[in-house]
Amino acid sequence: MTQRATLYARYSTDKQRETSITDQLREARARAEREGWPVVATHADEGVSGSTPLAMRAGGKALMADALAKRFEVLIVEGLDRLSRELGEAETIVKRLEHRGVRIIGTADGYDTEARGRKVMRIARGLVNELYLDDLREKTHRGLAGQVERGFHAGGRSYGCTSAIAEDGRGRRMVIDEKEAAVVRWVFEQFADGHSTRHIAHQLNARGTPSARGGTWAVSALQGSSGKGLGMLNNELYIGRVIWNRRQWLKDPETGARRYVERPQSEWQTREAPELRIVSAELWQRVQDRARRGPARGTRTGKGAVPRTLFAGVLRCHACGAAFTAINPKRYGCSAHRDRGSAVCSSAVTISREVLDKRLMAEVREDLLSPDALDLLQREVTAALADMQRQTEGDDAAAPRQLKALEGEIGRLVEAIAAMGISPALQQRLSAAESERERLTHLIEQAAASPGQVIGDVLARYRRQVLELQRVLDEDTDRDRTRALLADMLGTVLIGRDADTGATWAEMEKPAERLALNGSPVLVAGAGFEPTTFGL
Repeated sequence: MTQRATLYARYSTDKQRETSITDQLREARARAEREGWPVVATHADEGVSGSTPLAMRAGGKALMADALAKRFEVLIVEGLDRLSRELGEAETIVKRLEHRGVRIIGTADGYDTEARGRKVMRIARGLVNELYLDDLREKTHRGLAGQVERGFHAGGRSYGCTSAIAEDGRGRRMVIDEKEAAVVRWVFEQFADGHSTRHIAHQLNARGTPSARGGTWAVSALQGSSGKGLGMLNNELYIGRVIWNRRQWLKDPETGARRYVERPQSEWQTREAPELRIVSAELWQRVQDRARRGPARGTRTGKGAVPRTLFAGVLRCHACGAAFTAINPKRYGCSAHRDRGSAVCSSAVTISREVLDKRLMAEVREDLLSPDALDLLQREVTAALADMQRQTEGDDAAAPRQLKALEGEIGRLVEAIAAMGISPALQQRLSAAESERERLTHLIEQAAASPGQVIGDVLARYRRQVLELQRVLDEDTDRDRTRALLADMLGTVLIGRDADTGATWAEMEKPAERLALNGSPVLVAGAGFEPTTFGL
């Protein structure tokens, strides 16, 4: 049987060019042609670091999906570092692929699943790749630290300042952007005079003032966190103090997500730069004093913040597409309208969290208890039972005999304990025997139960869980997983209001229908256009 080949290539933006993908695939395809392997698929990731988990890359995810579906027998790459430069992850990927019978070929590093000594080669190259990443990070960081020490700009941008080529043409220095600096002073003056950061953000957006990234202003961009030096009102650059190396990016090894982490203050690199001062010391102090007195009305801080709901990430504003979030403990509203003002989103629609949650949860229950869902569950349970029966065929026949022998052993152990007293060894053996008795008893009960009885029990339990879905989901400790499952079932849910009737509605992507949320009739697409209403 001819083996099928899949090709994978990756390049990162730091040292390679886009043509690297073409070069890698050309070499891989040439190897496949020499071996007589038909190429059934090619996957690639452009501009992605080797430290990014394979499952977080589009091409890598497709590659592993094909491997799980057994769509190929040979994977050809330039080298194992194309899969990952992290030693631990590279080892996991290779083991998973080879366990599924995939032969891995490296055109440049010479790796071959069928070669003797491949494990030593794999670990050695993986260690070299990981050391390369560590060395690259250290050299890059050291170079940037030197630039900062010499007064140059080491990257990053604060609103109000920009980067310009130094007078001697060597390196770049930070300079004030006068147009943006005027906005910074205005924001500081507004806050010092008693206005909330939400009001200031609304005013900036109403005036059409672009943010640092060219978009609209949000409360977080102004307020940030005083303890972490985040947000315009806490940026010490505006009083002529440059702080570098205050934070670092750390990557979660499982998800690949990056987050900022504060470094110890002893590692900060600080220098005074009076030429970059934008606000006076007196104005800066007024702002800090007011911030310490507590948040202004209309500004919500992390303390007492509204908790994320089960439907976080699912709800969207129909008018602007922004997230429809819990704006207080009782109601949902458009986050863009709340944080950025009516200049960004004119929709002032809010809806009771209790009402909306009940409507959406009812839809989820109906979907889970539909004939199609129950039929799928029954098929899956039947297949699982058949698989378990195949795996335990020998155990089922021997279980009664083993249980009888075990009962005799437990009796002898109890007699020994009664005669000699209990010892750690006897206690350990008795506990092990009782655990094994419990397992064998369960196995015999399973064998005695008919498949129909087991399926009936599973379906009954499933229905109970679905009917108590709110409680089950509330008790789930993995809230992110729960939200992801709900998002997958519902798709995006748009919240809007009918301009003619004033009816508030929720429009779901899966299934495509519109629910009334305030008792007014709303036509439901895909349901015979019958009006669907709900009492509050």
